[in-house]
Amino acid sequence: MKLTRLEEIIMFAAGIGYTHIGIAFCIGLKDEAKILCKVCAVSKSDMGVPKIKEGRYESICNPIGQAHLLNESNTDLNIICGLCIGYDILFTRHSNAPVTTFVVKDRALSYNPVGALYSNYYKNIFLHK
Repeated sequence: MKLTRLEEIIMFAAGIGYTHIGIAFCIGLKDEAKILCKVCAVSKSDMGVPKIKEGRYESICNPIGQAHLLNESNTDLNIICGLCIGYDILFTRHSNAPVTTFVVKDRALSYNPVGALYSNYYKNIFLHK
């Protein structure tokens, strides 16, 4: 109970001998990921998806493309950092390397989904359905 999740990932990777680590992340967490590498983005216009705000480029994520890029890089371990539900599943399915999650996307609870179990407000919603 003394190590953070990040420290545990680092210790696990070092202990197993993993040295080439990949990160698949949402662009919303680019600062947390420390590098801008949103790969394989597809224009919303090309896919017929409406934009949130007209007059700017907007892309949709491609978790399978991220997995393929990291596969080509022969990563030993891939870390998910804030991918949407479904995208995290697709990324994991297509990754050749083992995958662990560092950040789970939960915009309502500041990326802390377990907060719903500790909040009386959310507990009342879920327990009375």
